[in-house]
Amino acid sequence: MSTLEQDREEFLSIFESAIQREGAKQLLEFLTSKNCDFFTAPASTKYHYAFEGGLLKHSLNVYHCLKEYLARQRVKDVYGLEYSDESIAIAALLHDLCKVNFYKVGSRNVKDANGVWQTVPTYEINDRLPYGHGEKSVYIISGYMKLTREEAFAIRYHMGFSGGDDERNVGKAFEMFPLAVALSFADMEATFFLEKNTAE
Repeated sequence: MSTLEQDREEFLSIFESAIQREGAKQLLEFLTSKNCDFFTAPASTKYHYAFEGGLLKHSLNVYHCLKEYLARQRVKDVYGLEYSDESIAIAALLHDLCKVNFYKVGSRNVKDANGVWQTVPTYEINDRLPYGHGEKSVYIISGYMKLTREEAFAIRYHMGFSGGDDERNVGKAFEMFPLAVALSFADMEATFFLEKNTAE
């Protein structure tokens, strides 16, 4: 079994066991349909996991980072953070649905080690639903199932202060909805530590 197949199996296993909310089945049917590239899309054009299946792998990384962060004794005892397996799975696995059907395969010219130009495959942005980033993920999910307010804000602000949003809104969202802080930490840990400078 390939890594991509293993990642797909893991995602489906977590999703089906943890997310039982009304509409979840229909959302999963969309994600696994031929109209959706969730399982084959990259996570970015060049920054992290810019390869086939990168989005799926990134989503799993964020899930594991979030689970591990929330399992810390200090996070439970001092910060008082405790969320259901369903909320954790929804927030982490689905935070980047905004990247579904977002990229297309292209090419660019680069010099090889000998200075000779070569055409190499790459990914380009082809945004057919220009609705932002976190808010687009919330929009897509909400078309299938209802999110709690905290889940919605966590997904909306998972980019934290690096998302280009008004800092007052990000700060207020973090103050009001601690899951947003935790998800932002998990996303940054996955992106900047687990996935840093990786081509595959």
